[in-house]
Amino acid sequence: MNAPATKPVSAWLGEFVLLAALWGASFLFMRLGASEFGPLPTAGLRVALATLFLWPILLQQGQWPALRKHWKPALLSGVVNSAIPFALYSWAVLHITTGLASILNATVPLFGALVAWVWLGDRINRLRWLGLGLGFVGVALLAWRAPGGAGIQSDDAPWAIAACLGATTCYAVAASFARRYLAGVPPLAAATGSQLGAALGLFFPMLWFWPAAMPGPRTWGAIIAIAILCTGIAYILYFRLIAHAGPSRALAVTFLAPVFALLYGAVFLHEAITPWMIGCGLIIVCGTMLSTGLISTTRKPSQAAKQA
Repeated sequence: MNAPATKPVSAWLGEFVLLAALWGASFLFMRLGASEFGPLPTAGLRVALATLFLWPILLQQGQWPALRKHWKPALLSGVVNSAIPFALYSWAVLHITTGLASILNATVPLFGALVAWVWLGDRINRLRWLGLGLGFVGVALLAWRAPGGAGIQSDDAPWAIAACLGATTCYAVAASFARRYLAGVPPLAAATGSQLGAALGLFFPMLWFWPAAMPGPRTWGAIIAIAILCTGIAYILYFRLIAHAGPSRALAVTFLAPVFALLYGAVFLHEAITPWMIGCGLIIVCGTMLSTGLISTTRKPSQAAKQA
């Protein structure tokens, strides 16, 4: 089964950068939410509120028939792509810093490209392999010497790192699953269905682990922000990128997320930005540009060749 043709880079570049900015903020909001709600209620509220945000838009846009037709893969996609990884990350950020969690999340494109290559036959040329490798080197260097914004918080840090890598594996599998079984489904329908599936999967665990004391307004604000901005809106963009750019390129957005995450830490938490971080950020950006095709040495066929 051949994957649908992707659109030119110019058609999805803006959404690519916006999604990286939104997902970069999600680690900060997860920390704020999980510190009072706990991991499972944080993940459950995130997807439940995102579903409530998306559902009226789905109905207003007349996309309920599309979701009803493809409800099974949409709901299953939500369990793999949202419920499991959101719960894992919400627990992980209590034991490692948000910067380290975002850096680990940047390994997703490497695994995603491999899954898409094996499962969908997604072509990866030498330049894109170079970009994936360069991006991975950039985040590895950033993790090695990142100050303050990335580090160990508790003795459970090794398990937290393993949880992050488990989440990245879920993202990689879910991206190719969406390309295979949700191809042609409107992004809004796919996003709403996936969040509904995640909300159903986390409903009872969320109630079971609900905190005894009601969290304060700041924590609720973080939950609402991560639900609407980093989940509801972000997942519409994500499914659009899968459809327009392909799963491996859509996942490459996570190369940029740590750059935004560390920038937010500097602005809102007064964390330092060092020359080392700037240099690693440039390596990550270059790797992203190569792996997503923003830089390519392949010549476009001439008009005569197209008509031959």
